[in-house]
Formats: sequence, structure tokens, C-alpha cells
Amino acid sequence: MTTLTAAAPPARKDATLIGLVGTAHLISHFSQLLLAPLFPWLKDDFNASYAELGLLMTIFFVVSCIVQTLSGFVVDRVGPRPVLFVGLSLLGLAAFGFAASHSYLSLALFSVLAGVGNGVFHPVDYTLLNHKVHPSRLGHAFSVHGITGSLGWALAPAMLVPLTIAYGWRVALMWAGVLAFVVMAFLWLNRAQLALDLVPVKKAESSAPPAEGSLDFLKIPAVWMCFAFFFLFAMSLSGVQAFAPEAARLLHNVPVSAAAACLTIYMVCSAAGMLTGGFLVADPSRCERIIGAGFGVAATVALTIGFVDIPALAVPVLFGVMGFGAGIAGPSRDLIVKRASPPNATGRVYGVVYSGLDIGQAIAPLLFGTLMDWQRPSLVWLGIAIVQGVLIVNAFNVRKVRRTNLVVQAAG
Repeated sequence: MTTLTAAAPPARKDATLIGLVGTAHLISHFSQLLLAPLFPWLKDDFNASYAELGLLMTIFFVVSCIVQTLSGFVVDRVGPRPVLFVGLSLLGLAAFGFAASHSYLSLALFSVLAGVGNGVFHPVDYTLLNHKVHPSRLGHAFSVHGITGSLGWALAPAMLVPLTIAYGWRVALMWAGVLAFVVMAFLWLNRAQLALDLVPVKKAESSAPPAEGSLDFLKIPAVWMCFAFFFLFAMSLSGVQAFAPEAARLLHNVPVSAAAACLTIYMVCSAAGMLTGGFLVADPSRCERIIGAGFGVAATVALTIGFVDIPALAVPVLFGVMGFGAGIAGPSRDLIVKRASPPNATGRVYGVVYSGLDIGQAIAPLLFGTLMDWQRPSLVWLGIAIVQGVLIVNAFNVRKVRRTNLVVQAAG
């Protein structure tokens, strides 16, 4: 791995790689929201409950979790580039499959396929960024990576809902498939930038501490604390993505068009927050404080929407404030994983830690969907706020565990 004392490569080279990885990451997040913005139409066409629609997301993320954990080992063995192209291909095929579905079972089967495709991205992305981007630019790399993910989430409803209104949800999903294959073609043309020679990487890391066995990294407490952090983060995010706009609409009589825009506003503002967070995290010692401030703001907004009588037009604004607060924490979130991970197990660690995202996003839709079926939208917002509060505590616990490990290693 490049060290801090090594000469930094040209900024343009790093920027190109960051842009390519970010583009792939955008498609991953875009594909996570292929169905959620279309729930109002799918609910009628498939005669499904909110909980049943939430189950489709659960299937997607359970499969993604399993694949993400396993793909980390594959990436460490064969390299990230071939794994990336397989993932993009499966996401494109799944989108076309959704468009052709005529039964709930068919939607469920293609949710499995989409979950397999989605599961490869974090091990691929972070292996490329950690090994090919100079450490002095990693904060910005993580920031851009998070921004592109948020833009992918923002693009999904912004693209799919208007297309559905104009031409139907099947046409909208067909265009989603086209987009995935267009991006894959673009990355293929730039595939040389995505190559990673594993031989020098392994030689450079042969003197790295711990994790010499393929599973030794699982003994590191900080890795599991990071896993818990991502699990909680995903539960909060999934609540916002799947049901928060509808819950806010029911609570405050928000117009349908404004409610549909809330998620896009949240994600765009989250991207802006991540850009800000990339500069703030230039000092790694700030990570936990940045996370605490960002999610503190987000939790306060969630409680406000859930339990305060506010004007309908204020709801989209509050979604934006909440998104900005959560976004600021993004680069710090990624950096605490890097600081807690052995350098010679990049793909494996990120595969396991980020599987917490998939597990959280698998469980949350069932919980929040059930609350919606019970006609308790305010409890959706309470749940989001509680999870965001626990996130703050967890971030400081990661720091505590990491510092304890350093003291033990120094004493040994």
C-alpha cells in the first residue's frame, strides 16, 4: 500500500480513479431504490401490503449481505475489477427482470438477483480506493464515494417516478436497466484505470500487523463495533428511504408531489453534507465528534417531523436538514473503519463491516412497514430518531475499543 512518506501520484490520476469508482457506486445505490419509489403503484398492481413490499427490500439486502461478506474474500484473491463488472451486469439484468414481472414471486426472485449484484460494490470500491489513492487524498476519496452513493439514491426517485407517471413503472424500470449497462460500458472503456496488481500489494503488506490468517481479522473487537455502527446506520437510512416520505405525508398532509420530492431532497443535501464532511475529516481525531454532531441534528429533525405540528411545506426543508446532518458524518464513518482495520485484509474487513448495512436494510423495512400497516406513522419517525441517537454512542465506543487495543499492543 502507498505510505504517507511516498511521493503522491498526480492528482489527476487519483481523481480519475475516484470518479470511476464513484460512478459504479452511484449505480449500486440507484439499484437499491429501484422498487421503493414505486411502492404506491406496485401496491395496487400486485395487491400487496406495505409489509409485503418491505419484504422485497429485505430479500434484496439479506442476499446482498451474504454476497458482500463472501465477495470480500473473492476480491482479495482475484482483484476488484472482474468482480465489479459481474455486479453491474447482474443489476442491469435485475432491472429488466423487474420490468417484466407479472407476479409478486417474480419480483422476489429478481430481488435475489439484484441483491447478488449489489453485494460486490463495497469490497471492490474500498479495495481500489485504499490501495490506489494516496493516503493524503483518502478523506476526499471517501467523501466523493459517499456523495455518489447519495446521488444514486437521489436519482432513483427523481428518474423513476416521473417516468412511471408518464409511461408506467415497467418502462421506468427498463430505463433503469439501460442506465446500468451504459455505465458498465463506460467503465469497460476505462478498465485499465481499475486494474490492481495483487502481487505487489501483498508483498507491501507482508509486514503489516495482525490478520495473517484469512479469518484473524474477525478477532478484532473494533471490526465488530464498526459492523454494529453500519447496522444501525442502515436501519435509520432504510426507514428514511422506504417509508419516511409517506409517513410525513400522512402526519402533515403533505401534497403527493412534495412528498415524492422529499427523498430526493434528503439525498442531495446528504451529498452536500458529505462534501463538507470530507474537509472536516482532514483531522482524523474529529471523526467521532463529527458523527455526534451530524446525527444529533438528524435525530432532532426526525422527532420534530414525528411529533410537532408543522406546516406541510416545511417537511421537505426538514428532510434536507436531516440529510445534510447525516451526510456530514459519512466520510468520518468510512475513516473509522479504515483506522480499525488491519491493512492486509482490506476486502475481507470491508465485506464483513459493510454487510452490517445490508442486514440493517433487510430488517428495517419489515419493522417500519409493519408500523405503517398499523397506521402509526409517528412511530416510524421515533424509531429513526432512536437509532440515530444510538449511532452517536456507538461511534465513541469504536474509538474507545480501538484505543484500548493500541494500549494492549504497545504493552505487549
